[in-house]
Amino acid sequence: MKQILTLAALIILSAFALPFGNSIHQFKVKSIEGKTIDFSSFKGKKILIVNTASQCGYTPQYDALQKVYDQYKSKLVIVGFPANNFGQQEPGSDNEIQEFCKARFGVNFPLASKISVKGNDMAPIYKWLTSKTENGVLDAEIKWNFNKFLLDENGKLLAYFPSNVKPDSEEILKYIR
Repeated sequence: MKQILTLAALIILSAFALPFGNSIHQFKVKSIEGKTIDFSSFKGKKILIVNTASQCGYTPQYDALQKVYDQYKSKLVIVGFPANNFGQQEPGSDNEIQEFCKARFGVNFPLASKISVKGNDMAPIYKWLTSKTENGVLDAEIKWNFNKFLLDENGKLLAYFPSNVKPDSEEILKYIR
């Protein structure tokens, strides 16, 4: 009888903890190459997620993103999510976006296939990132390109940074070092 009560208590507690127990590691998304980015493969590393666009005033941040990735890739993964939600600043196909990022900025960190980060067609991973009900930490509104979400080694949300916070700023690097 005691074991049944303990099991029932665990089931009830896990039901209440579920929204807050989730991590980014539950997600798999299509990569820009058509493969799968499995976030569970990033367990043990911090993750910086950025919604990107090739024709934005913040596009030069790709350079800083690549430098941060190169410097900290033993403990950090950066995943770019191209999106055309703001000012139609990412009109290209996945192939065009990938070519642009490699040729112009030498990007070799993972890029997802183009998605929507806002609105009725928002990708599930961005629903999770922007909803406290889902991520257990904070609500965030994506207002433009190059918003950044930093997650810890267990896939839990640590911080959100708007577009104007550069990837190599002390605001972000203090979490990574």
